[in-house]
Amino acid sequence: MTVNVRPGSLRILHQISHLSSRPPIRSISHAPFACDHHKTYRSHVPLRVATLPRLRPSLPLESTLCFQPCRPASTANGTGWYESLADSTPVHLTEQLLISVHQTTGLPWWASIVCTTVALRTVVTLPLGAYQAVIIAKVEALQVEIAELAKRLRYEISVRAKEKGWTEKHCRYQFKKNLKRIVSELYVRDNCHPFKASLLVWVQLPMWVCLSLALRNLSLGVTDAATALQTELTVGGTLWFSDLTLPDSTWIMPVSLGLINLLITEVFALRRIEASKFQKYVTNFIRGISLLMIPIAATVPSSMALYWLSSSCVGLGHNLLLRSPRFQRLCRIPTTRSDSDTPYRDIASSFVSKYIK
Repeated sequence: MTVNVRPGSLRILHQISHLSSRPPIRSISHAPFACDHHKTYRSHVPLRVATLPRLRPSLPLESTLCFQPCRPASTANGTGWYESLADSTPVHLTEQLLISVHQTTGLPWWASIVCTTVALRTVVTLPLGAYQAVIIAKVEALQVEIAELAKRLRYEISVRAKEKGWTEKHCRYQFKKNLKRIVSELYVRDNCHPFKASLLVWVQLPMWVCLSLALRNLSLGVTDAATALQTELTVGGTLWFSDLTLPDSTWIMPVSLGLINLLITEVFALRRIEASKFQKYVTNFIRGISLLMIPIAATVPSSMALYWLSSSCVGLGHNLLLRSPRFQRLCRIPTTRSDSDTPYRDIASSFVSKYIK
């Protein structure tokens, strides 16, 4: 940026430098610099003087000063939270993981992405899925005991209300307060607080985000390491998606992704015998997200769409595996009322009766 300084200002600077015995001014780095008295600069970015020649009487009055803005290092690569997240340490570590798998196995990039997805989902999320099933089974087994205790508590509160003259509002308050305490004690006794069932989400979601952004960085070449690998990704695909840096123009992977996600949602929905209103709202919300992922997957690089499709396919396989009675016995998952000796046949018959007949 070039700033023209008026001759009057130069005279003042010349007098100051001539009277002072200190070295000439070289930089201004801690305060904004106003060069024109008729204009007001709103930017508060500090400016640094790139070149300021020593002022002497022999110099012409009209000189040119060049200033360069000093921007923070955090805004050099991006200005938003998305760019900051894509440039974070976990994402860069995930990039190194993908590169290491590709170099170690010697597989093409599409196969490396699929193998990495299957390995991470099997090693990390499958044990968490089994643990989630254990917690859900324990909570479901407690419902019968909770119902009996609630019936007894309601009777005790009605007796106490007649003795002390409680109002109906106060009775409801006492019932909810004591029932909440009783349920919490039961969760502690059986070590099955429902929040533990959400542990899978808190692990799987960050892993999904890191892998997605890592593949995005490698495909677009936004980092120095990714620039060298971008050429490999352009020829690292197969079949109709030979270039992993471009979106899938055929929409085969995006549509398949949406269908697989909808199938996973329906498998969960068909298992519930009596779903509450909240569960129905959550199910419809997940259905909407599954449909929304179709156009999103059609606009991202094929490497990301391939990872999303692979992850959904592995997730569907894990959900079906967790329904197997033999696998449940292996993982010591308690049996519940909704379990069946023929789970796959029951899912197929329920799906046919609900959507086909």
